[in-house]
Amino acid sequence: MKLEVFADADAVAHAAARMIAAEARAAVAACGRFTLAVSGGKTPWVMLRALANEQVPWHGMHVFQVDERIAPAGDPDRNLTHLRASLLENAPLPPEQIYAMPVEAPDIEAAATQYAKTIEKLAGSPPVFDVVHLGLGPDGHTASLVPGDSVLGVTNVDVALTGGLYQGRRRMTLTYPLINRALRILWLVTGGEKVTMLERLLKGDPSIPGGRVLPDHGLVLADRAAAGQNNS
Repeated sequence: MKLEVFADADAVAHAAARMIAAEARAAVAACGRFTLAVSGGKTPWVMLRALANEQVPWHGMHVFQVDERIAPAGDPDRNLTHLRASLLENAPLPPEQIYAMPVEAPDIEAAATQYAKTIEKLAGSPPVFDVVHLGLGPDGHTASLVPGDSVLGVTNVDVALTGGLYQGRRRMTLTYPLINRALRILWLVTGGEKVTMLERLLKGDPSIPGGRVLPDHGLVLADRAAAGQNNS
């Protein structure tokens, strides 16, 4: 896994936007489409707004969610709310090319299965994303793969639900098998509270959820605070 360190979170977000744009151009040139899965968080929303200023073949971009809180439409807790605002208000991405996790469905288990089928239609069977963007929590979680939850052990499906609540919400999330098949895994890690977990991630520590993501295709973009370089 490669690590690149930048001055601050804003610089991380802009570097990520440049990388995604380059990957998108290459993928669309090669096969006509680019599949991206995006996690939530403040830095990713900056990344997506910055992406609007890059040279991107928007007609070929297909954006999926890495995870989502089970909450009503438009709820500020929803990643989708911020994802749509960041992209659709700033870039000419066709709205139908953002694929929302169907967390408002009455049968949430069936909805997870349906989302996996939606992914297959665009990313193959078994599906392989061009880029999966991940964050890293101070507790070592990534996506909605959270410490101690039963979802960590799910390996037979690509999309699953958390077994319990996390920060007050149950969640839908991509699982390890799908994440680990990605051609590129792009980690954005910012903030001084992440120093210890970033060290453990880079060592591949399987005792934290993030450490169970395969490092082979991983690129970590971190700010100096997360990398413990505040005094440099």
